[in-house]
Amino acid sequence: MYKPTGISLLVLAAALALSAPAQAKRHHVAAATPTAPDPLAVTALPSGPPPVPDSPTADASTPAPPTLPDATAYVLMDATTGAILAEAAPNLPVAPASLTKLMTAHLTFQALHGGALKLDQTVPISVDAWHAGGSRMFLDPTSVVTVDQLLHGLIIVSGNDAAIALAEQVGGSQDAFVQMMNKTAANLGLTNTNYTNPTGLPDPALHTTALDVATLSRAILTDEPEILAISKEQSYTYDNVNQATWNPVLAHDATVDGLKTGLTTESGHCIDATALRSGNRYIAVVMGGPTWTASTASIEALLDYGQKFFTDTTIATANQPIATLQSPALDSGSVAVGPATTITLTLPTDAVGKVTSSIAYTADLTPGVTLDEPVGTVTYTLGAKTLATAPVIALADSPAAGLFTKIKRKLSKYL
Repeated sequence: MYKPTGISLLVLAAALALSAPAQAKRHHVAAATPTAPDPLAVTALPSGPPPVPDSPTADASTPAPPTLPDATAYVLMDATTGAILAEAAPNLPVAPASLTKLMTAHLTFQALHGGALKLDQTVPISVDAWHAGGSRMFLDPTSVVTVDQLLHGLIIVSGNDAAIALAEQVGGSQDAFVQMMNKTAANLGLTNTNYTNPTGLPDPALHTTALDVATLSRAILTDEPEILAISKEQSYTYDNVNQATWNPVLAHDATVDGLKTGLTTESGHCIDATALRSGNRYIAVVMGGPTWTASTASIEALLDYGQKFFTDTTIATANQPIATLQSPALDSGSVAVGPATTITLTLPTDAVGKVTSSIAYTADLTPGVTLDEPVGTVTYTLGAKTLATAPVIALADSPAAGLFTKIKRKLSKYL
């Protein structure tokens, strides 16, 4: 699987066999197919009772989320709004396995967007990357490989060699890159995540949660949606070696177009999937499944729940009126007000049309108001639940009332 380089293939293969670390832990072995029977890839069922499901977004009429006894933890998030549609043990620290590579990909895309990398740029392959265990692109120090190819190898076939090569290119070293990973995690509010390597290979200090994985995935989909062009692919060929994607949901569900999977003995079968259904994008994260089949079924149950019982609704559009502010302090006596940004909410399907709103005006209107000036806050509620608050702005200039206007208004009260 290596290109001839003057060193015989036999000598090169022998060197790799002697130098590669022993595979005491199972982690995305690249030569295997994700759905192929593999006793080493079957983990024990979670011990204890299944995590209790909840839906922070549901109302009294919404059915309870699915109970998934095969999963250690799960989260279903609306990708547009960030609303949590279903969760079970969302903040439980667990081993992330190759879901770690989501952060590796995120930092690589950031470097591309910032101009520090180019997709067609070639990346040197270090001895550490060459010797990476687990799933691989089968790179070696003679490989001529681009950032684009490494991203494909990272996301589709979960190449640990690709992860190390990108980490060394972006951070200068793996240690520096790990510092970048943890700093970015903190900035994103991933409060229960700690990275120790760019690959996800087992480490006692490496951990994350289902909620943190979903939050990171939403950030990637928002900032680097081009990842979907890669993560939706069901195979990738590099240097005449074709490998199937590790995401088994792609072959099962045409609405799914990413993102990543992970498997070690410690983590179980983890799937982080995103799907576009009925115009709504969802992120489903399942941690700790015993098999790919079980975790795929769990992902499907979550996506079905989200599609059936929730929808995204735009309740106010940027710079469009939602109310009229009446005030004798204004020369015109009133001014139209609205939100500065479009407000989209994820609602239970039975609650669409039941959202109410109220506006608290806080601006001093004595000097008048100008276009886009904040004048108060609008609050949207469903029953007793507050759904969203947003600033309200004036949608036109409205100067202060002059002396003649004030006198005229006072006289009108007596006529």
